[in-house]
Amino acid sequence: MTSATDTSPATAVDSAANSWLQKSAAWLRSVGIPTELGSSSPPEGERSTTERLKATLRRGNEVLSPRELRRLLADLQAVAASEVSDAEGGRLAEPVMQWYAAAQPEQRMDCWRLLCEQFVPDVAKIGQARQRYEDAVGTAGMAAAERQLRKALQTPRMRLLQRFAVPAQGMRFLLDLRAQMLPQLKGHDWLVAVDADLEYLFSTWFDIAFLELRSLSWDSPASLLEKLIKYEAVHDIRSWTDLKNRLDSDRRCYGFFHPRLPNEPLIFVEVALVDKMSDSIAPLLDEAAAATDVNKASTAIFYSISNTQTGLRGVSFGDSLIKTVVEQLLQEFPKLRQFATLSPIPGFRSWLGKHAAEVWDAADKRLRADVGKALDKAEPAVADWLAALEQPAKLKADDAVAKLLLYAAARYLGKSLVQDKPVDPVARFHLGNGSRVERLNWAGDTSVKGIKQSYGLMVNYLYDLKRLDKHRNLLAQGKIPVSSGIEALAKV
Repeated sequence: MTSATDTSPATAVDSAANSWLQKSAAWLRSVGIPTELGSSSPPEGERSTTERLKATLRRGNEVLSPRELRRLLADLQAVAASEVSDAEGGRLAEPVMQWYAAAQPEQRMDCWRLLCEQFVPDVAKIGQARQRYEDAVGTAGMAAAERQLRKALQTPRMRLLQRFAVPAQGMRFLLDLRAQMLPQLKGHDWLVAVDADLEYLFSTWFDIAFLELRSLSWDSPASLLEKLIKYEAVHDIRSWTDLKNRLDSDRRCYGFFHPRLPNEPLIFVEVALVDKMSDSIAPLLDEAAAATDVNKASTAIFYSISNTQTGLRGVSFGDSLIKTVVEQLLQEFPKLRQFATLSPIPGFRSWLGKHAAEVWDAADKRLRADVGKALDKAEPAVADWLAALEQPAKLKADDAVAKLLLYAAARYLGKSLVQDKPVDPVARFHLGNGSRVERLNWAGDTSVKGIKQSYGLMVNYLYDLKRLDKHRNLLAQGKIPVSSGIEALAKV
């Protein structure tokens, strides 16, 4: 008999096996495969594709007729057939891709339904393979049983999608397909199965090992520079002059590229080489400003990071980009000592609208009294404070109204977690990469967008290369790494 504290090899193997099985079951559910025998039903009032394939006439709002649906299924099955080579499957995929490109949104939805409902694994085979694995745990046959289980979990849909990636334009096709599918996920739960397979494949195909870092400059092809203008997501590029300024001698721009999309940056980062940590975006975007002497630069400021492919949502390589760029910068400029961002706070204003009363009540009474004096209110209320914030350009950082806003922002960035993750999306990205919240900047972005997002506030995230792992560990424990300055602000 084994005690509760037994740590024998057999017990360890059993524990590992149970953990692996639980993860497998979770994956099965995520891709729409029941962990018990049976299948999910289509939405009430709708026929499944299986029913429609057997029918003669279309019904209700069905777009493709049964005959058209059968023809499309036959084409898809030919692509996925196990008896044909990947090269032949890729050739057969091209006419389907051409049909899809010309199809209406509703017709594409029928194609997605076929992918979801007609290209599923054999549930009975999975059950048998899983049982063999459970029986083999701790025995010499465990490795072979695990291999059989992994093979059983391979869906025909996965093979079908892999075949679509074979033609030269196939990767672009699959990325666009997922980009079209993502907005439909909330209203169509059955799409999760197809989406899970695509995300898994993309996470493999777009692994950092297959990506190439390129430095982009004013001498890069015009077609590539146009993509920088198109995909810039943080600070809009207003003109070619604006772009030229961002590619000046004291700037660097780097992007990750995939060999199947050679002229399409997947993600790119814009860097300014300066002599101190930047507190405002305006000087960095000032086209008339003189370039910094890069030989005297001590700090690299990452002021814009843009993902370009909606279809790669959930596939993270931003942290790898920053690490690789830091290494590249240090090779070119070994005197650099500080790596930081100048980042927007996109979710702050929305968050404050929901938590203003909570912030007001938690703030120091003396600070609230100072706000009342500034507003000429004997008994100020949270509504008075929010009204004063509508014109942040009239405020200075040391005004009581502004101090209270900085306190709120410090709490938002340094204390607020949702499901153990920072609530702000940009904070979630940088803190997940090992940075810390370093400094809040009043009037950092006074553009319409900056005021709308965060009353003009911006934040610096510091990448301390010696403490990245420490900061990640803190975040894993539910503690957001912040500087002493942010910590002090949050206690005001």
